[in-house]
Amino acid sequence: MSNFKSIAIDGPAGAGKSDVSDILAKKLGFIHVDTGALYRAVALYFLENNFDYKNQQIICENLNKILINMDFKDNSQLIYLNNIDVTEKIRIKEVANIASSISAFSCVRDFLLEIQKNTTKFNNIIMDGRDIATVVLPNADVKIFLTASLEERAKRRLKQLKEKNINCNYNEVLNLIKQRDNNDFHRKIAPLKPSQDSLIYDTTDKNINEVVEFLLIYIKEKINC
Repeated sequence: MSNFKSIAIDGPAGAGKSDVSDILAKKLGFIHVDTGALYRAVALYFLENNFDYKNQQIICENLNKILINMDFKDNSQLIYLNNIDVTEKIRIKEVANIASSISAFSCVRDFLLEIQKNTTKFNNIIMDGRDIATVVLPNADVKIFLTASLEERAKRRLKQLKEKNINCNYNEVLNLIKQRDNNDFHRKIAPLKPSQDSLIYDTTDKNINEVVEFLLIYIKEKINC
């Protein structure tokens, strides 16, 4: 049994999972694993190679052409697709759309599951995603489900995209998040939902410092650090 601690943070798009997890990891000295980046890396491969990403059979048959590795530099996660650093490239909205679609395929989830689980064997980790507490790390030491109103999540995502100089508008982002929510909450395989033992925390009216401060106290109480 591993002596390393694991923290699972789930939630819908725009709830603040990645940003909160990143800050918490730095404060705790943990590694932050953004599992959404792994799905985006798979999506990027199919986008760049012009595959029909809605065809499950084609996706499943071509997963063996994909090699995904993670590295961590100053506690920041780097993603390599077939030995090429794609950490920034996977953040474009076209990749996000494809990632949402292929995440419903069991073959893709199985393909990435072992990569995710292996990170807990060698590090104290905070892992964020959509099925971490329910599927990937059901025995995590701490389980948290972050949420926020649809409108608030759209505003946050729009701000993130503009900071990356990605051209988009509020309605476009709002509709994209609605689509992501529908895919995530209603997919047959590992739908997005809080585990029975997760802390459910609504961040709608809170800034990131308030969220981090509250969760830091909660986590330290749970893992006695």
